Amino acid sequence: MQLIPIEHEKHTLLEVKVKAGTLTPYYYQDGTRTAYTRVGNESVECNSQQLLSLVLKGTHMTWDSLPTQVDASKHSFIILANTFREQTHQEWNDKYLESFGLVTSDGKLTNAGLLFVDNCTVFQSRIFCTRWTGLYKDDAISSIEHRTNLVLLLKYGMDFIKNYTMNGWVKMPNYRLNLPDYSDRAIFEGLVNHLIHRDYTVMGGEVHIDIYDDRVELVSPGAMLDGTQIQDRDIYKVPSMRRNPVIADMFTQLDYMEKRGSGLRKMRELTEKLPNFLPGKEPQYQTEAASFFTTFYNLNWGENGRIPVEEVANRVNSTLGKNPVNEEDSEKKFDVNSKSSVEKFGVNAKMFGDTSETVKKVSKTSQKIIDLVISDPSITADNMANKIGVTKRAIEKNIKNLRDMGILVHEGSDKTGYWRIVINPQTGKCK
Repeated sequence: MQLIPIEHEKHTLLEVKVKAGTLTPYYYQDGTRTAYTRVGNESVECNSQQLLSLVLKGTHMTWDSLPTQVDASKHSFIILANTFREQTHQEWNDKYLESFGLVTSDGKLTNAGLLFVDNCTVFQSRIFCTRWTGLYKDDAISSIEHRTNLVLLLKYGMDFIKNYTMNGWVKMPNYRLNLPDYSDRAIFEGLVNHLIHRDYTVMGGEVHIDIYDDRVELVSPGAMLDGTQIQDRDIYKVPSMRRNPVIADMFTQLDYMEKRGSGLRKMRELTEKLPNFLPGKEPQYQTEAASFFTTFYNLNWGENGRIPVEEVANRVNSTLGKNPVNEEDSEKKFDVNSKSSVEKFGVNAKMFGDTSETVKKVSKTSQKIIDLVISDPSITADNMANKIGVTKRAIEKNIKNLRDMGILVHEGSDKTGYWRIVINPQTGKCK
C-alpha cells in the first residue's frame, strides 16, 4: 500500500494506492461470504460467473485452460487441421493439440479443446445472427442461430454479414474502386475479438450479430477484465488482457489475429483507410455490467438514409460507374452513364473528368490487388499471391506499377503498416 500526498485545488489530499491481490476472491466478512467486483465507479456484488472468474484468477488458471474428463481420442479436429493448412500453408501435426493447450498430457480435452473439436458440444458456443428492418429491433428480415466450434462460428458469422451488407464500386479513369458499406477486415477483427474474449462461464450467453440499415453491432457476454468501462478509456492505451489465452493463442496460430493485442485500434484504422470513410464513422466500443458492444457504422448511410450515388461519387471523385450489390441480386450493375441513371440522379461520367479510352488501364492482376487492399489494407504480398493465384514476384511487379502510377502507397512498417489508395481530390484522377 502506498500513501501519496498530493495538492489539488488548494487542498492537501492523501492518495492511497492498494496493489491488486493475487489470491482472489477476497470476501467481505460481515457474517456472509460475499465478494465484490469493480464495475466502472461502483463495487457490485459478484454473481456466480464473476465469482468463478475470481476463483480461477486466484489459482492462476483460466476457464479455457481447465482440463475436462472428455477423452480427446473420441473427438476429431479435421476442421481445425484443414483451416490451419489453408491459413498458414503449413502441414498440420496432431502433436500441436497438446502444445496449443487443447489436449492435456494424459489425453483429456481442455475447455478450449472442446470449443475446437468438429462436433462441439459446448452449449454456449453459439452466435445469433439477425438482419433487422430499419434502425431498430422491430421486424427481422432474417434470423439464424449457429451452434458449433469456433472456427465455423467465425465463418458462418462473416458469411451472414457479407450476405446482408452492400458493396458498390465507382469507375476511376483507369481502374475500378470498391466502396463498401463496411471494412471487411475490420468486422472480421471485431468478430474474432468477441469470440476470443467473451466470458464462456455465462451459460446462457452467446455472441449476437445485429445488422441494421445504418450499422452492424456485435455483442458478447463479459465486460472488461479490470472492471473499467471501455468508453472511458483511450483505446490506443488499453493493455492486452486476455480472458481466454488458450483460445487467443489458437486464433493467433491460425493467423486470425496478432499476438500484440491491438484489435480495437486495428478495427478503427482499417475503417479509416477506406476511400469513402467520413470522420465520425469510426467503430465505437461500449461495456455494460456484463456485456461488450462493438458498433460499425455504414459508411454509405447519412441522416436521410442511404447516400445518393452522386454524393458518394463526388466524395471519391469517381469518373464512370457504380455497382451496388445486395442480397437479392449480387450481379446487378448500375452505370451512371445510363439514361435511367441520368434521369434519376442528374449525373453522368462527364461530370467527373476525363473518360478518354486513351487512359492506360491497370492489368487484371493489379485490379485484383486494388480490390484486396480495399477489403484488407493490412494484407501482405504473400497473401495477395495466395488469394490471386500468382507468384509473389508477379504481385511485387504489379505493386510497383500501381505505385509508379500513383494509385497505391504503403504507410508505416512492413509488419504493422497499411496500404492506401490515393485519389486526387481536385481532378478525380490518381496523383
